[in-house]
Amino acid sequence: MGLHPLEFSESYLDSPAFRDKIKAHEAELDKTGRFIKELYKDGKNLINATKQLSLAQKKFAQCLGEFKFEYIGDAKTDDEKCIDESLQEFSSFLRNLEDQRDLMMRNITETLMKPLEKFRKEHLGSAKAERKRYEKETEKYYSSLEKLLNISAKKKEPQLQEADMSVEAMRQHFQESSLEYVCKLQEIQERKKFECVEPMLAFFQTVFTFYHQGYELAKDFDHYKKALQINIQNTRSRFEGTRSEVYELMKRIKESPQEYRQTSPISSEGYLYVQEKRPPPFGSSWVKRYCTFVKEQKILHMKTFDQRSGGKLGETESVTIKSCVRKTTDTLDRRFCLDIEITDRPSTVLTVQALSEDDYRFWMHAMGGKESVCQTLTSASNSINDQGLYRVVGVSSKVQKLLSLMIDEKSSEIDLAASEDWDVKTITSALKLYLRSLPEPLMTYELYKEFIVPASKVFVLNLMTVANLGVVFGPTLMRPQEETVAAIMDLKFQNIVVEILIEQHEKIFGHAPSSSPSLATAHLFAPTRQSKRLSRQNRPLAVYNPQVLDIQTVSPSSESPALVNDETSVGSNESVSSQSSNASGTPPEKSKNHHATISSSLPETTGICTATASWMNSASPASVTPVKPGSVGTEKNKPEESVTLMKAKAVYPCEAEHDSELSFQVGAIFHDVTLSREPGWLEGVLEGKRGLIPENYVDIL
Repeated sequence: MGLHPLEFSESYLDSPAFRDKIKAHEAELDKTGRFIKELYKDGKNLINATKQLSLAQKKFAQCLGEFKFEYIGDAKTDDEKCIDESLQEFSSFLRNLEDQRDLMMRNITETLMKPLEKFRKEHLGSAKAERKRYEKETEKYYSSLEKLLNISAKKKEPQLQEADMSVEAMRQHFQESSLEYVCKLQEIQERKKFECVEPMLAFFQTVFTFYHQGYELAKDFDHYKKALQINIQNTRSRFEGTRSEVYELMKRIKESPQEYRQTSPISSEGYLYVQEKRPPPFGSSWVKRYCTFVKEQKILHMKTFDQRSGGKLGETESVTIKSCVRKTTDTLDRRFCLDIEITDRPSTVLTVQALSEDDYRFWMHAMGGKESVCQTLTSASNSINDQGLYRVVGVSSKVQKLLSLMIDEKSSEIDLAASEDWDVKTITSALKLYLRSLPEPLMTYELYKEFIVPASKVFVLNLMTVANLGVVFGPTLMRPQEETVAAIMDLKFQNIVVEILIEQHEKIFGHAPSSSPSLATAHLFAPTRQSKRLSRQNRPLAVYNPQVLDIQTVSPSSESPALVNDETSVGSNESVSSQSSNASGTPPEKSKNHHATISSSLPETTGICTATASWMNSASPASVTPVKPGSVGTEKNKPEESVTLMKAKAVYPCEAEHDSELSFQVGAIFHDVTLSREPGWLEGVLEGKRGLIPENYVDIL
């Protein structure tokens, strides 16, 4: 049984049982006070610990936000840009989470700590004060009563009456104090039920609100996470391909290092030991210098540099060379030496020593064509449907035989369809080998940078997807003049150049370029899918929900399987990079495509490449425009009567977040498609409903 109720009538009787009941109530209130005091102490410790956690999390977030990846090369892909920004995104998520945690701590202080402390001090404190008063009145009353009872009966009557009246007043005072104390005890016993529990309820509500907000942040993060996973997958795939190329280059350099010595038509560089003559009897000394010879001006720049001394640079000395001859061992007991005659010091001969015989020949050479074969290929009529066209290689002996016939001037036109020897794989492999064997690639050294620069800004058949064809023909049609690691890092952009050429072939090759390789300054650019990012504060109206698919990618250096060729698969007509760049964000503004007018007369290869590079440089990415909700069906948004109705096919899934928009999956066909008044949007009909469609989620049929 719980505490016994305290009856007011018992206050007058003041029995031992009544006193036991009061003691039980007092003990319960003491226990409650100790509990609240301990809870308050633990609550403060919890708040302090949580504040320390929040500070550590914020410090961690700050560290993430301040770091920035540096990438090899002149430009980054969209995937690399997203990865580069990922640390800032992670930092932002953590800061948002910790802001919510700080708010939770403030609410806990206001809704739990302060109410509990107030109840302990005000109510339990007042009960203690009433208890002291009750005990004091008890002591006074019973002391007076004992004195009264001890007065002699022989006292005069007035004295006895006065004593009786004094004790009676004390008795009434005591009984009033007893009644008030009993009332106070029972009031606090009832009040504690809600005064203690209600703050705890508020505490848990605050905690669960924090966790719910964390859940909402996690949902937003999930969209970003899926997009970033695709970015990471693409980057890892490119890394595997690039790594194999780098290792292959390193292996070739190890086998014949002199063949891969970095050369330039402008200058030659390397280490030479320079003889510094001193007055007798000190003789001479040999100092290692890093030398750069500028061929056109015949100037040799010599810079003191020693790796063993921490790589500190010394002063640079420059001389103009008049002639260079070999220094024989008859006059100097050192090998690989050269005597250099200096123009501005006629009587001075500079003696330098190369590092080896090959290095000596290199410096002696430093300081001291084009094949066009046109062969018509007659393709088999059904080759377009072969799996892995241009990717799957043919038999090496057949390929070499066909290539020999192609380049033989005496051979007549080859009828590829008449012989069974010339299968599709042999023909495509011979074409690739021929293009790869050209002294200068089809997309020339001179224009290499002009192709790479626009490709680094934009990410954009048969059973081979455009992305696969880019991987196959990127290194074949264009390559840098020198095999370097930096050139290997540009492989991804070479592939993109070919993707653009294939996707925009009608605009690039639809007309013959003029003799002067320039195009009309028109924006010949099909809008690509720009990177979208969901923010916690402002979600876009059209949300792209990326499907986590088992995507196979083609390594630039290996004959790997083709991408999934299902028409409904994400990326069946886009590169994986293009898919990843559309992971989240608002659709871009529509770009107007104008066909360039190109003069007649078919130029040579250089003219075509120059015109193509010029077209690529004139293209600019579509700008990103915020999405505004429209009201489809109103007079304002009705398409004009004169517009052409089109059909479109969805290449990405979309989830509508407004009544005016359409939800759809990959492969959905839209009818009566027109341009919308909303920038970056179309209007069309799907399953009898007309609504808004993100322009960059569909292809016009």
